[in-house]
Amino acid sequence: MSDDHLSRLSINQETIKQWSLPELTEGCVKSGIGMVGLWRAPVQEYGVERTARLLADAGLTVTSLCRGGFFTALDPADRARALDDNRAAIDEAAALSTDTLVLVSGGLPPGSRDLYGARERVADALAELAPYAAARGVRLAIEPLHPMYAADRCVVSTLTQALDIAERFPADQVGVVVDTYHLWWDDRAPAGIARAGAGGRIHSFQLADWITPLPAGVLLGRGQLGDGSVDFREFRRLVEGAGFDGPIEVEIFNEALWARDGADALAEVAERYVQHAC
Repeated sequence: MSDDHLSRLSINQETIKQWSLPELTEGCVKSGIGMVGLWRAPVQEYGVERTARLLADAGLTVTSLCRGGFFTALDPADRARALDDNRAAIDEAAALSTDTLVLVSGGLPPGSRDLYGARERVADALAELAPYAAARGVRLAIEPLHPMYAADRCVVSTLTQALDIAERFPADQVGVVVDTYHLWWDDRAPAGIARAGAGGRIHSFQLADWITPLPAGVLLGRGQLGDGSVDFREFRRLVEGAGFDGPIEVEIFNEALWARDGADALAEVAERYVQHAC
């Protein structure tokens, strides 16, 4: 495959979770892949500044950091801790020279059934965090998750819901993530993508396939590109038609992929990306 085909491909760190950061860095360089998306826990374990030096020395760009968020708690002390943690995440993103912090909003608090109130608490948190992030050159990207995660993980389930919150803030401060795994089912997604693009709010574009049956716990059910139901070329056509020309990040959580040799898994991801998304 040509370098042109891979020029916009970013490999999310969790996709090749079996590799350490140095191994991922070396593997991407050898494969001609110039961008990576990172997760906070393994970066913290390796060291934020050390990670930044490693990737900069290798010439790799960090396309996003995941994740911030979890804003929906009712207890004031819990909310204060969440805000502090998100300020730390913003500082980490800035140290890694990425302009995008991905946010997972949080689920319903125990005993609550108030989805509207939970979403309003997301907006309240962003009102405090958006200026802090902007001062550090970091954009906040709300990621809507599939509705099956609404109760325990993310009360923001659609692009419409994400945009209704994001549009309360300047576009260069708060936008959205278009993730095929979470949005492929929604017949309103094309209109949402157009709306997000018109407002300059598509801050991240992520790919993973929807495969069935879902595993127990569902978190590790993201499929290799081409193994499931998602039309990646159509999603790419929609986001590019909406004006997005940024990185295309493959983010797959899948134990079978993680059990394989890292180099083989990375090669297949790149091959499937070219085959199904280019």
